[in-house]
Amino acid sequence: MKNRNLIDSFNNAINGIICAIKSERNMKIHICTAIVVFIMSIFFDLTKAEFLIVCISVAMVIVSELFNTAIEELVNMITTGYHPKVKIIKDVSAGAVLVSAFFAVIVGYFVFFEHVSTGLESGVERIRQYPMHITIIALIVTVSVVLVLKAVTGKGTPLRGGLPSGHAAIASAITTAVALWSINSKITLLCIVLSLLVIQSRLEAKIHNFIEVFIGAVIGFLITLLLFQTFL
Repeated sequence: MKNRNLIDSFNNAINGIICAIKSERNMKIHICTAIVVFIMSIFFDLTKAEFLIVCISVAMVIVSELFNTAIEELVNMITTGYHPKVKIIKDVSAGAVLVSAFFAVIVGYFVFFEHVSTGLESGVERIRQYPMHITIIALIVTVSVVLVLKAVTGKGTPLRGGLPSGHAAIASAITTAVALWSINSKITLLCIVLSLLVIQSRLEAKIHNFIEVFIGAVIGFLITLLLFQTFL
């Protein structure tokens, strides 16, 4: 069936990624590896070109695995018995993942070797000098935790409803980052008011209940506070 609106399109796409992660062991490995690679990219002084190359390499591996999963599901739906052609189809799609992963490892080696040899300390110091980096990391971690919890609880969709509230988590994370980063109490107060309005809108629209928005707000607050306390 055709998606009714843009939100449904995004929800279905995210659900597809979540299904692949939950059902495929290799996808779990790819996602964990991608997270480690991106964290390393933040710690080490990569150029813009190097970072873009890393992003493209990671995307190629994950996209290849998504196509591989889709092809396997399609073939399994068509036939349940053994057939030489089916084996070839699955082997070729798996081979595409292997090729992309192999070249991603080569890219990672050449990009990170020199940076790793210079040490981790300079990367940590750079993050401390730019709190915006910590804020971005906090938002990424917060969104990831929210999506994982929604997948585990099975309630709502990735972008609407369910436990916890993603809007409340993100609003809380941003407000916490501003409060810890800025010395201007007026800006902090404004962010608190805006966060409360976001939470109130989710309650008024009956998209979330109080427990869902409360847990979301706590998650955003704790993750951001932990990261700022770690790096600053």
